[in-house]
Amino acid sequence: MREMNENMSAAAGRRATEEAIERGGGVGLTVSELLAKVQVKGVAEAVAPPSPAHRAPSPGPRDLTELATAVAAVAGRYVPAGRLALDADFFDAGGTSVNAVELVSALEGELGVAVDLDEVFADARPVALAKRHLASTGAAIAVPETEAVQPPPVAAAPVTTPPDSTARPEDLTQILADLALADRLPFTASPEPLPPRRVLLTGATGFLGSHMLLDLLRHSDAHVYCLVRAADEEAATTRLGEALKSYSLPWSSEVRRRITVLPGDIRHPHLGLSDDTWHTLAHELDSVVSVAAAVDFLRGYQSLRTSNVLGALTLAELAATGRPKPLHHISSIAVFNEVGIPSMGEDDPLAHIDRLVAGYDQTKWAAEVALRRARDHGLVVTALRPGGIGGHSRTGAYNPQDLSSGLISAFGRFRTVPAFRYLNAAPVDWVSRVAVAAICEPDAWGFDYNLTGVPNTLDDVVRDMAFGGMHVRVQDWDEWRTDALARLEADPIPELAFLSRVLQSPTALKLCEATLKGPAAVAERTNTLVEALGLPPAARYDARAQVKTFEALAHDGLARLPQKDDQPYLWFTETTTGGVGPVAGTPDTPCSMALTLSIASMHQLVSERRVDVRGEVTCPALHHEPLTVARGDIWIRPDEGIPHQHGLRHQLLRYRLELTDADGGRWWLEGHKYARARRDVWRQTRALTVELGREGEPASLTGEVVVPANSYVRDQIDGIKVDPRLTSQEKRAAKLTWLAWFGLEMGRGLLGPFARAAADLLDLRRTQTPTEHHR
Repeated sequence: MREMNENMSAAAGRRATEEAIERGGGVGLTVSELLAKVQVKGVAEAVAPPSPAHRAPSPGPRDLTELATAVAAVAGRYVPAGRLALDADFFDAGGTSVNAVELVSALEGELGVAVDLDEVFADARPVALAKRHLASTGAAIAVPETEAVQPPPVAAAPVTTPPDSTARPEDLTQILADLALADRLPFTASPEPLPPRRVLLTGATGFLGSHMLLDLLRHSDAHVYCLVRAADEEAATTRLGEALKSYSLPWSSEVRRRITVLPGDIRHPHLGLSDDTWHTLAHELDSVVSVAAAVDFLRGYQSLRTSNVLGALTLAELAATGRPKPLHHISSIAVFNEVGIPSMGEDDPLAHIDRLVAGYDQTKWAAEVALRRARDHGLVVTALRPGGIGGHSRTGAYNPQDLSSGLISAFGRFRTVPAFRYLNAAPVDWVSRVAVAAICEPDAWGFDYNLTGVPNTLDDVVRDMAFGGMHVRVQDWDEWRTDALARLEADPIPELAFLSRVLQSPTALKLCEATLKGPAAVAERTNTLVEALGLPPAARYDARAQVKTFEALAHDGLARLPQKDDQPYLWFTETTTGGVGPVAGTPDTPCSMALTLSIASMHQLVSERRVDVRGEVTCPALHHEPLTVARGDIWIRPDEGIPHQHGLRHQLLRYRLELTDADGGRWWLEGHKYARARRDVWRQTRALTVELGREGEPASLTGEVVVPANSYVRDQIDGIKVDPRLTSQEKRAAKLTWLAWFGLEMGRGLLGPFARAAADLLDLRRTQTPTEHHR
């Protein structure tokens, strides 16, 4: 196993993926701008960047070593350390996506080396870029010293790819070599089938990993060892606490009491831990949970393998060393991400590796297949495959660098959605809870689970967004991509710059095509486990969860929800007339209201049961000129539909208006519609009891206003207006939805008092005297 460690050390030394390494689960992109400087072990001697006065050699024939050195010198300007080894990955060293664009331009302008941007993302080592350039020119290639002294972990002959292959041949060769590393893992016995008491968790600072940490603490008695990339324990603890708080998770003394923070790195041999710490963990842990991963759809297999493949194998080595313990590995539904794949069940064949186009998908496939080989050595491996990981269904916390969050933001901003078959996504709280349940239940160990929730169809998403007040137009993928890119170019959004780069990447576009055309994920084993353990069943990631996530996006400036000042979603007029007078007196002054009732979204109705109000109130007893509604709200069934006792009035609607007069005076009006049994239902639904007073003072006038019978249907049903941006079909649907919802709510309110009256009439015992009752 020492030989495997040494080989993995050399490979890990050539790559140092930064912040995104611990963003386990979800589908997202690396925020390279936030990368911290790290020291890379085991790399070839770096080349210092040239001084400003020095220019690279003029374009012309050169051998591989010379050209790689020149490329490294140019690339070194864009990484934090200021230098880059010949065989070190540009992104691992801290280069950003923006830096990659600048690097491509600099290489062509200074060295005459034309490199496609996608090639940089696929393999950003200077030696690889130089080799590909020389190969394109037909020049002879001599292997440089750096490659001669650092061979791949396992030698593998080049593979022959079929004509329809979408993967690079050199990536397939490397994948075969990496899979063979699993054969070097030690054999191990079966672990004790008991809930874990000491757990190692990687990726605890990431979106899914942070939620899994809290669920492990809430739903087990385990003490959790959190591997966090940092220079020392103090920095690691600080980083973990900040991550939890950023996702609205608690960072309390109880949490700190039950965790041990270990500064380390999944890319390094023995996780960057000392030999003593590694030995202690190997003999004291009883479960290993692998969540950490580098998540970036633009980077290639060579750039991501150290974190996603070699890191998983290092954790498998830990699980198989010392005390036998299970390995729970967060994989991804991306292992099926092949265009045309017929099904995505938990035991279905994975995609053909040569037809996966994204490096991220390839690394998740390679890691899962390598760990399947580890099962042949006795290691108990549980593969947990999330799909899209959405925001928390209650807190709205979301991953700001998640691709799905970026797409949702674009959907809401541009009011357009690309056509797709299914969206396999679930809220992070459900994914985390089910994953932790599998970890804590020995009978669930050793199987594969799809943690994808209930798939959404295109119709589901369009309806849910309309429900949240975000009416969208469906476009085909090419049209949507072109439109989104044009909008982002015309009005750049810094937070969505990564989405713009994804939409311009040919590789990422192929990935999107596979995702959009893929089948629904099937999760029979997961559903059985959820039912057996009494967990909340998988629910479709519907409007409520989407709107909560969208609210969080809006808070961060990534999106915008409908506001009261926006053009409303649906509105109608309400005119009432009547009279008011002094409190406890007889109404003797005319009073009328000309209002416009509106809603910003159907979500507003369901979550708040509230309608917005604008308009005027005319009441000479208050002011000789009409008063303007500065703010107005109507609550529907404010008492939750619970009837008052025996014949008392039951509240159907409550009006609350803030009024201003022409002289700057401020007033208030509060109105109530009531239902009472055995009364004129038609009039009750139109009559409004009102109280009026000056701001900060009690009511001075009271009375009743009524919607005229001849205008009720004309204004409040036939006169409903809907956002003109909607299609005719959407307008009809919006109007019918409002009427059905409002009618149902009012019906519930009226049902209580009338049911109470009916019970009183039928309960003859209430009218009997004691003598009659015993007769």
